[in-house]
Amino acid sequence: MDVGTAARLERIGTDGTHVIVPMDHGITLGAVNGLVDIESTIDAVTRGGADAVLTQKGIAPRVHDNKNGAGYVVHLNASTSIGPDNNDKRMTGTVKEAVRAGADAVSLHVNVGSEYEREQMEDLARVTEEAAEYGVPVLAMAYARGPGVDEHDAESLGHAVRFAEEVGSDVVKTAYSGDTESFERVVESTRLPVVIAGGEPEGDRATLEAVRGAMDAGAAGVSMGRSIFQHDDPEAITRAVTSVVHDGSSAEDALGEAGLAVEA
Repeated sequence: MDVGTAARLERIGTDGTHVIVPMDHGITLGAVNGLVDIESTIDAVTRGGADAVLTQKGIAPRVHDNKNGAGYVVHLNASTSIGPDNNDKRMTGTVKEAVRAGADAVSLHVNVGSEYEREQMEDLARVTEEAAEYGVPVLAMAYARGPGVDEHDAESLGHAVRFAEEVGSDVVKTAYSGDTESFERVVESTRLPVVIAGGEPEGDRATLEAVRGAMDAGAAGVSMGRSIFQHDDPEAITRAVTSVVHDGSSAEDALGEAGLAVEA
């Protein structure tokens, strides 16, 4: 890894661990709760300790004045929930555009096992090549998705994260397999830092227990969207997640420290 990529990677993490809050969902889902006034949400999650926020390039003007010194990741592909197939991610930007937008890193979504895997592999290869020219780290959002694919199967997730490494990524995000033991298999499939997605919000304790389980398996943190930006108190839940990722707290301790209700 060259010095520029390493320096920028530090801007989106803390001591090799990452709390990233993706808020690119507006292109996929529309202006949902938490994204209408995205400025306030960005301010809240970064005050809560998020290392970085992530959006599409067009939202960059709404990011920089509100991120409190946190890092910034620009996402480079997308699809919409009202389109014919949400797995068909198409390019929405370039590394050069991301750099011009003030990004410290770029990200790309790939669905390993889908009928679009071939095109998305080629897209990721092009992005990693271009990013290397600029010294910009690449976060691959590598999911196991497609006909007959179990999206939480550890072997499939392990294949997805290895796919990301083989094509030249610097960090990889994937789904959590559901427990520490199986996720160890995912983490050991690559030498890249592995961060987990949040998925559908299931409650604060469930969110934090998943984070704790992933960290115990050797994960490097989270890239967690709706569970954070759609929370009633985005700052508090970010503070709780950050406590687990950066400080090694238990789920229960993190809830208490953040002032959130300790659920039964």
